[in-house]
Amino acid sequence: MHTAENKRKSSARVHEMPYGAQVLAQGGVRFRLWAPTSKKVELVLFPDAGKDPILKAMDRQVEWFELVDNDAQAGMEYKFKIDDGIEVPDPASRCQSIDVHGCSRIIDPAKFIWTDGSWGGRPWVDTTFYELHVGTFTPEGTFAACAEQLDYLKELGITAVELMPVADFPGLRGWGYDGVLPFAPQCTYGTCDDLKRLIQSVHARQMMIFLDVVYNHFGPEGNYLHVYARKFFTDKQTTPWGAAIDFEESKEVRDFFIHNALYWLDEYNFDGLRLDAVHAIKDDSKIHFLKELAQQVHEGPGKLRPRHLVLENDDNAARFLERDDNGHAQYFAAQWNDDIHHAYHVLASGETAGYYADYTGNEAGKNAVELLHRALIEGFIYQGDPSNYRDGQLRGQKSDHLPAHAFVSFLQNHDQIGNRAFGDRIASISEGQKLEALVAIQLLAPSIPLIFMGEEWAALTPFYYFCHLGADLAPLVTEGRRNEFAKFPQFSNAKVREAIPDPCQERTFTDSKLIWSDLKNAAHQKWYQLYKHLLSLRNKTIVPLLPGIQLEKSQVEGSVIYVTWRHGGNGQDPTALTLVANLANGTEEVDRSFIGSTESAAVLFASGANGCQEYLSGKLSPWTVIWLTA
Repeated sequence: MHTAENKRKSSARVHEMPYGAQVLAQGGVRFRLWAPTSKKVELVLFPDAGKDPILKAMDRQVEWFELVDNDAQAGMEYKFKIDDGIEVPDPASRCQSIDVHGCSRIIDPAKFIWTDGSWGGRPWVDTTFYELHVGTFTPEGTFAACAEQLDYLKELGITAVELMPVADFPGLRGWGYDGVLPFAPQCTYGTCDDLKRLIQSVHARQMMIFLDVVYNHFGPEGNYLHVYARKFFTDKQTTPWGAAIDFEESKEVRDFFIHNALYWLDEYNFDGLRLDAVHAIKDDSKIHFLKELAQQVHEGPGKLRPRHLVLENDDNAARFLERDDNGHAQYFAAQWNDDIHHAYHVLASGETAGYYADYTGNEAGKNAVELLHRALIEGFIYQGDPSNYRDGQLRGQKSDHLPAHAFVSFLQNHDQIGNRAFGDRIASISEGQKLEALVAIQLLAPSIPLIFMGEEWAALTPFYYFCHLGADLAPLVTEGRRNEFAKFPQFSNAKVREAIPDPCQERTFTDSKLIWSDLKNAAHQKWYQLYKHLLSLRNKTIVPLLPGIQLEKSQVEGSVIYVTWRHGGNGQDPTALTLVANLANGTEEVDRSFIGSTESAAVLFASGANGCQEYLSGKLSPWTVIWLTA
């Protein structure tokens, strides 16, 4: 018994927080709620199913309400009653019994026995992301079902699984970006323990697992903070999603989200977090919230083993990606690089509407090939440059001093598919030869690659925007979704817009689920084998070069991109990695002198049957990519 108890304690992971329901070692539970705009708070405790709840007054301590209840224990449900009125769930709930409007459940995280204690993480440069949505990745749409596909991802060559947000959101289905209880895993995906089992199963296969988190807003339904903690929000700024969160005036608000980040890393043992749309986080404090969060991660769980933080930031703010003298990320390991996606997309599809207009040519007269070249060698395309799409607004900061692995590149992700009216994937709007060339560039370039679920077999199933909101909000969301496309000529007619799938209908969700049997199709299997081959080359040849790799030279001649990176650090012999790519519909003359002598160069990959031979003869066929090492 003594041995079993010691084992339980040594394998337990518990992140202690100043709020929520904390199971105490001596028995009982401490409940704590920050409710600065309330005069009275009562605990509503449900000791047994089917029995009447027990109300207990909580002690007020300035802006906090607290109660230690010796009768409460793990598994019981509870709510908070505010000023003799509405009953609300715990904003720091670890688990919801039904939905965001229902009861919170007391969880004792120390009861889960972890078995991945030997997991030491992986260096950032090892990362190849596979982004997935739990609800549509498998027919079942659960954490447990995701775990059953891990061997497939391992064999494909994936080193990091990235989950779209799982924080509890209203209804039975949704993308997760409308979450309102950021500490509670979505109940339709499974239990807290199911998620923990998924995480340790990932680690057992020597892969990392990341979580997408949303700190810029709460969803439109189920957010009760306005009732008792109006200080959470500010009228000084606005967001596209509603009231802005106040990161400047309240330490409690900053701590709430910083604890959330530490909670997922400590208690769930995630390897990293991707922070959604941080450009919507407005903070003019002396220390920006993002920097404070990163510092606490690096000084906390990041000291024990590698933990990696990634941003989505439309501002292209390179200051969050700076490195120290040893080349380590001071704050965030990388940013999702929308710039490179947009350049890829214009080349793959020929589409130039909306923000893609900025990637067909800019103020300097550069075309999509030249802009892709800039993204490959410098990271951001817009580094303080004027954006025509944004009426000449200057966008971005200088990024050419940052390493290539400070940027995450992708040909598609949940946004770039789901924000299209019909959820079109890139394989359905591009030609095979073009797409193969761009995939070969993306997966073998030094930046960190990301694949969206099903991309590896050119899945044609759409990924729509979907949600499940109450009767008052659902019609507004449906109408708003369709009106978003009214400015596009093909959707100028209201009748035509009615064909856009209704995000609130269940079928929109079910139609977005991957059809795994498609993988057996010969055409899809061909794409799968290409991705698998390229990822094998990346893991075996490219990844060892990434620490210390630097740009040596590059040029663009017409539609042909030439880039050489060189690695010569860590006591290894200098190694050059060279890309030559013709991204046009016609055969192009090439500069053979760019790589000098070809005797020592080895072909790592060549698209097309005779790509390398053509290069040596001084020409390159349309949409041909060659990677060489020397």
